[in-house]
Amino acid sequence: MEPGRAGCFLLLLLLPALVAAAQGEFDPYRVLGVGRSSSQADIKKAYKRLAREWHPDKNKDPGAEDKFIQISKAYEILSNEEKRANFDRYGDAGESQGFSQQQHRQFHRFHDGFYFDESFFHFPFNSERRDTSDEKYLLHFSHYINEIVPDSFKKPYLIKITSDWCFSCIHIEPVWKEVAQELEALGAGIGVVHAGYERRLAHHLGAHSTPTLLGLINGKITFFHNAVVRENLRQFVENLLPGNLVEKITDKNYIRFLSHWRKDNKPHVLLFDHMPVVPLLYKLTAFAYRDYLSFGYVYVGLRGTEELSSQYNINVYTPTMMIFKEHIDRPADVVQAREMKKQLIDDFLSQNKFLMVARLTSQRLFQELCPVKKSHRQRKHCVVLLTEEGEKFAEAYEAFLTFAVANTKDTLRFVHIYSDRQPEFADALLMDEEKYRGRSAVVILERRNNAGKIAYKVLEEAWQGSKEDNFILLDLLDQLRTDPGLLSSETVVADLNDELAPMFLIRWFYSTVDYISDWWDSLFHSNWREMMPLLSLLFSALFILFGTVIVQAFSDSSDARDAPPSGKEETAAKTEKNDASFSKESNSRIPKKSFVEVTELTDINYTSNLVRLRPGHMNVVLILSNSTKTPLLQKFALEVYMFTGSSSLHFSFLSLDKHREWLEYLLEFAQDAAPIPNQYDKHFLERDYTGYVLALNGHKKYFCLFKPHRSGDEGGTLGSCEDYDALQHAEARGKSSCSPGSRSIKNKLHKLSFWMERLLEGSLQRFYIPSWPALD
Repeated sequence: MEPGRAGCFLLLLLLPALVAAAQGEFDPYRVLGVGRSSSQADIKKAYKRLAREWHPDKNKDPGAEDKFIQISKAYEILSNEEKRANFDRYGDAGESQGFSQQQHRQFHRFHDGFYFDESFFHFPFNSERRDTSDEKYLLHFSHYINEIVPDSFKKPYLIKITSDWCFSCIHIEPVWKEVAQELEALGAGIGVVHAGYERRLAHHLGAHSTPTLLGLINGKITFFHNAVVRENLRQFVENLLPGNLVEKITDKNYIRFLSHWRKDNKPHVLLFDHMPVVPLLYKLTAFAYRDYLSFGYVYVGLRGTEELSSQYNINVYTPTMMIFKEHIDRPADVVQAREMKKQLIDDFLSQNKFLMVARLTSQRLFQELCPVKKSHRQRKHCVVLLTEEGEKFAEAYEAFLTFAVANTKDTLRFVHIYSDRQPEFADALLMDEEKYRGRSAVVILERRNNAGKIAYKVLEEAWQGSKEDNFILLDLLDQLRTDPGLLSSETVVADLNDELAPMFLIRWFYSTVDYISDWWDSLFHSNWREMMPLLSLLFSALFILFGTVIVQAFSDSSDARDAPPSGKEETAAKTEKNDASFSKESNSRIPKKSFVEVTELTDINYTSNLVRLRPGHMNVVLILSNSTKTPLLQKFALEVYMFTGSSSLHFSFLSLDKHREWLEYLLEFAQDAAPIPNQYDKHFLERDYTGYVLALNGHKKYFCLFKPHRSGDEGGTLGSCEDYDALQHAEARGKSSCSPGSRSIKNKLHKLSFWMERLLEGSLQRFYIPSWPALD
């Protein structure tokens, strides 16, 4: 036999042993203590038993946490039939990688020898083998809501949702690591959500599978749908940014662009570079500083920028960034570097966020330019020019600007304000004195607190910009350095009007455009689970439309067959109809039956009684256990009996012993009303939910929650046996036994009827969920 064939034959003989050895590292059957022929019910029972025993909060053994993780991973494999079958065949819980299907990848050129792919032996069963590079990016629900979402208004985020036993996640890991490092260096945010440990956050983000990549900007989520390659991910993040962040500047438009500082009230930034497209770093910077600066980009290799480059003496071989303020003929600051880094750009821009004499156009700008003093060493004063628009006041403004440029200090900030646009602010300082009417005035002020209290001093004469005015102002500023008591007047000013805020119609138009774009993206890219609400709404509208037409057609034909009544008959018919409608409305709450029909919510009727519940209908579900079933059902029937006349209400009960996981999943979305213990709570596995009542709206995917009252609450005796006997004839049931234990259990549902009143009024708090979980 030839050596090559002999080696191949030997390898084929050893292959089962190699697979068995790989399986021996982690055997989910051995971990859960079940056989290979065990049913799903047996597997689930074994998992629950072991999870309770080895939960780190209950078991203080040093290896309890690792054991608990192994139990969870084993259950994740065996509870999924596809993963279980793959493991039974190939020792691999991921996609099928059988020897016959992957010969091409495992062996190469048998006649020249063989090569065995070492990834065949790679089974990431242990948590220690996972890549730790994502740990610094891990997100938690509270961290995401309180920090990441607000921060997304300054920079876009690229977020990956992953989980254990996700072999596709392993495949994209090299690309993800490279892109995450690159984008983070450019100024984008990176986040990782582990769906196994942050299930609530994964559902909140709408991730129904792993891996899922999405972008977050301005609090808005966008899903990534293309192949996971570097170019696609970079383009995805770039597409998240608004398209008007950076304007292309040439010889034809640079004067117009730089002259907009009066209208925008912002410095303008120009980046000169030899790249034909705007660098992503520059776009991310423009997004972060868009509230303070306007950005333009000059491609120096483009014909039509020669005049611009010559005007400002640009080195075409080195990226150059310039900031222009009130004077467009010369930059206020310049930085050059062979390679622009984020830290260099941030330091440069943060020192030039405001004009030399910025105009106070909003309260936010006033607070930033004139901060409240925190100590005597951090005392800052604002010199404010109160003027009006027009050529008449241009000379006074130019003189004030010249003075500001010559006397700028860290403790002084020069600003101006248009008195006609901020009349309340001007009147509070000038007291409507006649000598300042129609003229400019200068005020030195210091903010004392955030409530609007300021100390100030007004120049005695109106500001004309003369040499005498300059000397007077300079002398006051010198005195202020040694005598803070110079600001002897105090007053309270109202918040400034936001002059640059868009009109309501413009905001409404932008919101409409965003909504349409989101809907269009969902239409073509969302999976069926995400499309179900839209499809349900569409079919409901069509059903109502056609149903109304059909009913109207039958009504018209029926009316046509009837003879028109006489005048007296018509009057009598109207009177009878009004009486009947009034009687129907007043008796809508009267029970239609002499008993309360309460059905158990199980996996058999779960879809019809909840998931596909008709619009406008709700299922009121009582949570009970086997030991509390009889007394709780009796009290539940007593409390809801008067509401059985409503055809939109259905009444059910749910066994806590069977479906605790389903209930705790729902309660995760009602943390503020009914906080449930997390995995670090010592009562994690013993929480008593008996007596909870949930009103479930299957169509709109929300629920309302009733929390049981404690036995010591006021009025708790309403659940006594005597009250139940009072309605014995209505419920047509035998008299139950009365005992102290059953009385205390019944007291849990005290005041449920008042809660039902608020439910019908629509005044209860609603907790929305992304989708109804399966009821195993």
